[in-house]
Amino acid sequence: MSDFELVVRGNIVDADYVREDSWIGVRDGRIAARGAGTPPSATELVDARGLWIVPGVVDGQVHSASQAGQEGLGHASRAAAAGGVTVMVDMPYDDPEPVASRGQLEAKIAEVEQNCHVDVALYGTLNDKHGLEAAAGLIEGGVCGFKFSTFEATPGRFPRVDEDVLYEAFRLIAPSGLACGVHNQMQELTRKNIARLKANGDTGWDAFMRAHTPLIENLATALIYEIGAETGARAHAVHVSTSRGFELCEMYRHAGHRSTIETCVQYLMLNHEEHSRRFGAKTKHYPPIRPKEEVDLLWTHIARDACTFVSSDHVSWGLERKGDPDIFRNASGGPGLETLLPAFWTGCEMHGISPSMVVRQLSRNPARHFLLDDRKGSLGVGADADFVLLRPERYRFDPARSLSAVTWSSFEGQEFTIKVDSTWCRGMLVYDGERVVNHAGDGRFLKPRSVRPTC
Repeated sequence: MSDFELVVRGNIVDADYVREDSWIGVRDGRIAARGAGTPPSATELVDARGLWIVPGVVDGQVHSASQAGQEGLGHASRAAAAGGVTVMVDMPYDDPEPVASRGQLEAKIAEVEQNCHVDVALYGTLNDKHGLEAAAGLIEGGVCGFKFSTFEATPGRFPRVDEDVLYEAFRLIAPSGLACGVHNQMQELTRKNIARLKANGDTGWDAFMRAHTPLIENLATALIYEIGAETGARAHAVHVSTSRGFELCEMYRHAGHRSTIETCVQYLMLNHEEHSRRFGAKTKHYPPIRPKEEVDLLWTHIARDACTFVSSDHVSWGLERKGDPDIFRNASGGPGLETLLPAFWTGCEMHGISPSMVVRQLSRNPARHFLLDDRKGSLGVGADADFVLLRPERYRFDPARSLSAVTWSSFEGQEFTIKVDSTWCRGMLVYDGERVVNHAGDGRFLKPRSVRPTC
């Protein structure tokens, strides 16, 4: 009789070490043992010597349902599998209404369980329609965090939350232990800058970055952390693109507050001078892609392990939303589920940073942040057997082969140094390097480990 249902042999990368010629043994969808050298017997043996074995990626910022009829959770989960993402953390700003009530949450959970190929955790939000009192039902229903914004991206769906309301929301959520993530952008300063540039006819490819100055982002980041300090909530800035943002987070951390910080892979791997000039509105994100000097500073914070986690901020806008010569008339964001892992791995390699940092930033840390670390984010015994086999290989990324809802990318033509060979979720093969091979509905909705309901 075999010791395990599945044994995988290769070079293991976990958050604290790299071990060549090692193995993991899987039983009942979980990692039951691991070791080095010759592996034990198994019903199925995967000989991946020469390949990296890493925990499945937990992508902490995904917008799969932001555009009605465009993508949806099921389609996004296929792209996730192709990118080595075994857990999508999906944002609440669905079209036409955000997830701000227990009923909306339950409907989205049903969509996950019917359509998804990988596991999914869900953010919630609060709005005027359902009131702050909806927080308790969302927490009991299993949201892994709350998302708010200091800027109105879309009336109704993605509103600005006034500071006094944000304070009350943080105060209500704080006892649960869930993080309060906030889109960090000062609204009036943004609108003033854009109005001035438009009045002067200054709307070309480079105007977006000049309109969205570091001050606009940094003031909002400080505001978020100060409200966290006042309420005791876990205050989280969701996409920091400036070195100053990391300095602010560290100030609040050193003062004893539960401040956390996230950046996105595009702010680490793209720069204004080269990529925004080349791709124009395809690189329009919020916050904007920054100059190379700022990108280099961000890597210093990654190198010293000061970032809570790195995400993709994935959204599959069609190119019809990215083709206007007026940069301000284009949608912000782009596809990223398939490029998060290979791009960040490549960046760490370029900067002489250990592959273990990839695991910390893309797997262990986001699993901890969203209180999923009892089962996700590691290759430890007892964890779900979520893992990715990575093949060392140099190639230029071609989005024409994407499994996303769109086949363009601001990473087009970038050279990566690893390729996803296969993706496994709970011991089940999901992606074989070419195709998604499991079934829609094999993915599961994930609740965070025990949290206390709010008042």
